Amino acid sequence: MQLVFATNNKNKLKEVKALIPKRIKLLSLKDIGCFEDIPETQNTIKGNAIQKAEFIKTNYGYDCFADDTGLEVQALNGEPGVYSARYAGPQRDDTDNMDLLLKKLESKSTRNGQFKTVIALHLNNKLTTFEGICKGEITTFKHGEGGFGYDPIFKPDDYNQTFAEMDLHLKNKIGHRGKATIQLVAFLSKIS
Repeated sequence: MQLVFATNNKNKLKEVKALIPKRIKLLSLKDIGCFEDIPETQNTIKGNAIQKAEFIKTNYGYDCFADDTGLEVQALNGEPGVYSARYAGPQRDDTDNMDLLLKKLESKSTRNGQFKTVIALHLNNKLTTFEGICKGEITTFKHGEGGFGYDPIFKPDDYNQTFAEMDLHLKNKIGHRGKATIQLVAFLSKIS
């Protein structure tokens, strides 16, 4: 089986590749000659994941899957949510995004939040989605050098490390993207 993972994010590709069985040939956007920005204009995480998968299937003809992820913070009514990647502006800078989130949380007593990933699989002209959620809290400052995005300020429930302090194996085991990918792999195992 061959599938395109519709992302230009090298960190996402690394996380997902660690969970996809070797029998599935995973192609990147670069592998199929897609160098354009895939539209993400929906107002939900699920909507963006579906939009990206449909874009690849429609324009390139490949069976594929795409993900979209958002950090939803309770005290900020679910912000940054679907706008997580460009929270501080179109430059999509992780540091700017984290700094803005920490500033908005300065006066808040509760720092609960969750990461949500939705994977949309476009296979054999059928669309299937998988969702992974990881609950935790936003720290008051950055910890750790690993990970990407908001990882240095997100500490999952029942752990005293941020995602940026964890190794890839642990993050994939308990994290939102890992949970969604494991569901994807289980689904693919049943049909292949």
